[in-house]
Amino acid sequence: MARAWLGLGANIGDPSAQVREAVDRLNAWPGIAVVAQSSMLITKPWGKTDQPDFSNMVVEAETSLAPLELLDACLGIEREMGRVRDIRWGPRRIDIDVVAYERLELDTERLHVPHRYAHERDFVLAPLREIAPEVAEWIVGRQSAPKAPPHP
Repeated sequence: MARAWLGLGANIGDPSAQVREAVDRLNAWPGIAVVAQSSMLITKPWGKTDQPDFSNMVVEAETSLAPLELLDACLGIEREMGRVRDIRWGPRRIDIDVVAYERLELDTERLHVPHRYAHERDFVLAPLREIAPEVAEWIVGRQSAPKAPPHP
């Protein structure tokens, strides 16, 4: 079983209840077992700031799903809960992001792990530090580490 860390957030409807419902749905999904969850945070919006505050948390999951299968599970739960993707960084009933998957570094058209903005988002880092401080430090440390030059 692999370990993955997922960021959850919502800011329309009943955001805290929807985040808790998403955790329950993740835990019920075949191949996903939520093993830790952070406290719920109320945070200001990021990116598009003219919208209500968010309820955010991070969960740690054991999963038998490959990274893209886990992403598909998260997207499926979002759809089931009424997520509509019409405004980038806009209001949402639920958002579930794959923040990290083991120490895998993956950059594809569909999935970037660790999440490409996690290192700049306190609403991800603060709850992640609560349940997996070593993962948060790995994500932040990757951004400050010198990059290897490309092979000729």
